[in-house]
Amino acid sequence: MTSTTAMPATAGTLTPSRRWAVLAVILAAEVLDLIDATITNLAAPTITASLHGGPSLVQWLGASYALALGVLLVLGGRLGDKYGRRRIFLTGLVGFTAASVACGLATGPSMLIAARLVQGAFGALLIPQGFGILGAVFPRDQIGKAFSAFGPVLGLSAVGGPILAATLIDTDLFGLGWRSIFLINIVLGGAALLAAHRLLPRDPGDRTVAIDTPGSLLLAGAMSGLLYGLIHGSANDWRLTAWAALATGAVFFTLFAHRQTTAANPLIQPSLFRNRGFASGLALGIAFFAAVAGLLYVVSLFLQGGLGYSPLRTALTGSVPMAVGIVITSIACYRLIGRLGRTLVLIGLLTTLAGTLGLWAAVHATGTATGPTVIVPAALVIGLGMGTCFGTVYDITLGDVTPTEAGSGSGSLTAVQQLANALGAAAVTTVYLHTPTRPAHAMTTSLLIVAAITLGCCGLVRLLPRAAQPQHH
Repeated sequence: MTSTTAMPATAGTLTPSRRWAVLAVILAAEVLDLIDATITNLAAPTITASLHGGPSLVQWLGASYALALGVLLVLGGRLGDKYGRRRIFLTGLVGFTAASVACGLATGPSMLIAARLVQGAFGALLIPQGFGILGAVFPRDQIGKAFSAFGPVLGLSAVGGPILAATLIDTDLFGLGWRSIFLINIVLGGAALLAAHRLLPRDPGDRTVAIDTPGSLLLAGAMSGLLYGLIHGSANDWRLTAWAALATGAVFFTLFAHRQTTAANPLIQPSLFRNRGFASGLALGIAFFAAVAGLLYVVSLFLQGGLGYSPLRTALTGSVPMAVGIVITSIACYRLIGRLGRTLVLIGLLTTLAGTLGLWAAVHATGTATGPTVIVPAALVIGLGMGTCFGTVYDITLGDVTPTEAGSGSGSLTAVQQLANALGAAAVTTVYLHTPTRPAHAMTTSLLIVAAITLGCCGLVRLLPRAAQPQHH
């Protein structure tokens, strides 16, 4: 029995309005991921107080989502290639929405962390399918225009997401408090699911695509061990359990690295690590994204715990200025990267460093009397630097890779960014939460560590490729 609806759609079989509707669905999924990846930066103090979770819950809230997303992202892309992108996209969206509901209904820290892990896992199925779907439905001469919509839409989401989350918490909608930031996904995810089911073209996939499941499991074991050891150790005075978890994580990582050299279809092509430019960019990306992920968390913790700000005031003082800076320079980098190349990365790092040191100087001088007049400008400068790096680091890193390595390299970098977010959120907050009764001291110490990491990244810039590939997206 055959069905015409089962045939894969191509750019020539869809009307222009249908193509743009498909783009809207893909963007909606990206927005959901972006908002849910960042809302716990703002909501962590409120959630922790409500569930009596302690410092470890603060660390796990963001780390758990990023961990699952990062570990499974490459695998999610391969599953879309094998079983069809539409099918995996819909599966991811259903699971993501259901996990969001579980987050909103969580009765304790363990349930919430488990739900965040599941949410990240289904996000890893959802997110990688977007570009492949768009590449199939848009003609070659229009695909650039379609991709250009991502910057502004995700930029607006980066600004609007914290405001939405803070408003929901502060207004205590229907008495739900922080739970509403997850439960709103019933509406957002449900609407996206209905639209996706109706609009996304069917594709059969390619059952011959090989998937390195053992490699994914080894990477999951490595990252889980490292994160558990880091968080458990900081909360329990670094007892034997924490060191055992860290050692286990290191063993799993060694096995993962060996697997990449022997597997027929590794998650990361071994030849990439022999490319000095790629390896340097990967190291720079891990360090920088870890540092700024931790920075975003501790700024929120300091404003709420140290200065007594409400979630909405925290968003307007810290999160939104950073997001505005990220949007401005992320868009500007598309025009500048061809002219400045890796120098643009250095400019971004130095700008981030300047903003971080400016905030450090303000808190060092005035402690918990620090006000918005100094926090907002410093946050904006940090955002300008972050946006410059977000828009350039990985484009430059891929500058010297071969066309056959580009797919593996790009997917690996995206996954590594999420894993760096998980490690950074755990590591920098570990420093901050070491002295929770002295918020100004905790903040200045955390900022100095972020500044030191950023300065170290500057030394890696000269090892990067000089320029991005001219046609790299």
